[in-house]
Formats: sequence, C-alpha cells, structure tokens
Amino acid sequence: MAQGTGSINSDYKDWEWSANAGERARLLQSPSVETVPKSGESQGNGLGATSALGAVFIVVNAALGAGLLNFPAAFSMAGGVAAGIALQMCMLIFIIGGLVILAYCSQASNERTYQEVVWAVCGKVPGILCEVAIAIYTFGTCIAFLIIIGDQEDKIIAALVTEPEEAGSSRWYTDRKFTISITAFLLILPLSIPKEIGFQKYASSLSVIGTWYVTAVIIIKYIWPDKELMPVEIPTSPSTWTAVFNAMPTICFGFQCHVSSVPVFNSMKQPEVKTWGAVVTAAMVIALFVYTGTGVCGFLTFGAGVEQDVLLSYPSNDIPVALARAFIILCVLTSYPILHFCGRAVLEGLWLRYTGVTVEEDVVRERRRRLLQTISWFLLTLLLALFIPDIGKVISVIGGLAACFIFVFPGLCLIQAKLSEIQETRAISWWAQVSYGVFMVTLGAFIFGQTTANAIFVDLTA
Repeated sequence: MAQGTGSINSDYKDWEWSANAGERARLLQSPSVETVPKSGESQGNGLGATSALGAVFIVVNAALGAGLLNFPAAFSMAGGVAAGIALQMCMLIFIIGGLVILAYCSQASNERTYQEVVWAVCGKVPGILCEVAIAIYTFGTCIAFLIIIGDQEDKIIAALVTEPEEAGSSRWYTDRKFTISITAFLLILPLSIPKEIGFQKYASSLSVIGTWYVTAVIIIKYIWPDKELMPVEIPTSPSTWTAVFNAMPTICFGFQCHVSSVPVFNSMKQPEVKTWGAVVTAAMVIALFVYTGTGVCGFLTFGAGVEQDVLLSYPSNDIPVALARAFIILCVLTSYPILHFCGRAVLEGLWLRYTGVTVEEDVVRERRRRLLQTISWFLLTLLLALFIPDIGKVISVIGGLAACFIFVFPGLCLIQAKLSEIQETRAISWWAQVSYGVFMVTLGAFIFGQTTANAIFVDLTA
C-alpha cells in the first residue's frame, strides 16, 4: 500500500491520554516480543530485535492454540471436508489482508499496539469499542481455557480411577467442579497475580510443541485407527446453506492473532509492510496446515459424532492421547495468565482514563486494584466455566468478537487511513483499497451478527 502525503488523525484532542497510558500499552506487548521505546525516529531504523524468521515463529505461536480442538467439529458443522477447507481458504485471504493493514496503519500512525492503532486512526469511539472488545474476548477465552482443563482432567481421571462405580457413587475428588477449582486455585491464580509476566515468554515454545503433538496424534490415529473408533456418519455437504456459517466462529477464534500482531511487527529488525506481508503469509499457511490436518483427520475419524473438543472422542485409556491431554492442560495453564494479563491491562487503561489519574500518581493504589481485578476476573471465569461445560458454546460467542479483530477494525483503519491521505486525484488503487476496507467491515459485521445471534438464540437457550 502506498502511503499518501498527510498524517492520520493529526488532531489528537481525543488522544491526549496516550502519554499517561504508556504503561498500559507496554503491558499489552506479547510476552514473546521485545520492542524498543516508541519514538518518531525508531520506525524503520532496524532497532527491533526480531528477524523475519523469528516473526514467523511468533505469529504462528500466537495463532495456534487450544482452539484447534474444536476444528473437527467445525468441519462437521460446515458440512464436510470440502466445505471446511473452502471456507478456511476464503477467510484466509482476508485474515492475511487484515494483518498487513494493521502493519500499514501502525507505521502511518506510529503506534505500537492494536488498540492504540485503532484509537489513532479511527478515533475515540472505535478505540473504546476496541478496548472493550479485547477485554470481553480475553475474558471469554479464559472461560474456554478452564472448560478445556475440566474436559481433559475428566478423561485422565477416568483412566486412573479403574474401580467399578455404581450409580451415584462417584467420589468427590473426581467431580469435575472440584478438579477444575483445585487446579485453578493452586496453579492459575498464583500465576495471574504478578504485575509482570515476562517469565511466561518461555512457555511459548512448550505451547507450540503441545499443539503440534496434538495434531500429530490426531493424524496418526486417523491413518492407523483403533478398531473401536468407527465414524457414525461422514457428511459430504452442509445440511443447509446457512449451516456453513456455524464453522466461522471456530475459524476466527483459531486464526485470531491480530491483537498481538502490531507489537510483533514493530519488534522486527526491518519493520516494512512488504516484509511483514511475507511473514504473515508464511505464518498463516503453517497455521492452515495444522488446523486443516487436525480438522480433516479428526472429522473423518469420528464423522458427525465428533465432540466439540475432539480429544473427548478418544478412549480414556489411550496413552498417546492421554499425553496430548496433558500437553493441552499445560498449555492452557500458561496461556490463561497471559490472556488475563492483556484483559487486565485494558481494564486498567480504561480506569485510568475514566478517572483522569496518571500512572505515576496511581502507583500506591495499583497493587490493591490489581489484586481486586485479578480475583474478581478469576472467580467470575471459574464460576462460568463450572456451569458451562460445552466449549463450543463459549467459542460460538467469542468467535464473533474474533471476527471484529480480524475484519471490522482493520477494515475501519484502512478506510480512515485512505480518507486521511491528501491527494489531488483519487487513483483506481485508492478506490480499490477503500472498497476492500468496506467489504471487510461488512463481512466482519455479518460474521459477528450471525454467530452472536446463533449463539444467543440457539446454543445458550438450548
């Protein structure tokens, strides 16, 4: 994208708080990314520490996660392998486009985090909506993580407890609500309280290994299936033309790495849009192969009877699958504090801006407020996870928000960035980019509206 003459939203009357919220912006950096302080001279001078190959790894790490467990069920909802792959390929074009747009707007506005780019380019109202969406999205993802822990622990305990159980004789320590609660209180809460989570960056490699292992197990189990694993029915086409849209929340949730992409771009040694385009294309192709392998093989193994969490479809006593469950639990245990950290940072920024207090003036009360925010967040997510046992219902809600991060906000940024350019004549490329932005906003709004309405009126009322 060629950058026109002129600046984006040069009137910063609505952006005066940014200096005071610098700490909040810094908190939202990816734990795997080391960036330099923001300055007008830092852009494009090679001051970042991340190579292009390193950036590919970080973006893949940000995209891959526990969401892959839901992809076989998404292929089933979409109506089979062909429909699922076609839907992924179509959406991937816009997913990559959104990542490139964010880099372009970050460079034009000289902002270094997702929400600050939206603030600077689109203005106050979209900026606030973006921050609220990030807070809700991270909150919902934390609920999904706790549900995943419960799902996997149920299967692991079932394999360990071999005593025959009569009706109503299940032991209290095997109860799902107890196992989720004790795991959360002993492991997740202590990791969520600290002000800094730099130590979490070392967990990213383990998370990548875990997701690759899960994918490998699912593919191997399809190639060499166990005798008892027989698919109930394998759909080859969607039941209705609207059924394919039910897979969109899972795809959006799986490929959503846009919120962390802006600091990754700014951490590169050469933060150039063309280089970034190659980085995100390579990263998304890698993620596509992982998600497609998991989705296709998991779906063909169990057919229409596949569970929302594909690992629940396998027997409890399968040792390779049990190891995959342990990997997923470990990944989720380290991912929850990171997601909570980002959500807490957004809430902190909203609070400081609302009260008009600077970070320096609020140091004394920060610890007390952080403890209150962390404990409230933790207890609410735990309570909801205990009474919402189906991960599919959570993903159907937060997947719509993921569509906003992938389509709506980048589309708005592109439209506003092009409208802010000072040009005597509007070239065809200018109109094409504005039209592309309008289409992205329309598509994202449709996905968000359709999936959210479906979640509220179908899933949550079932």
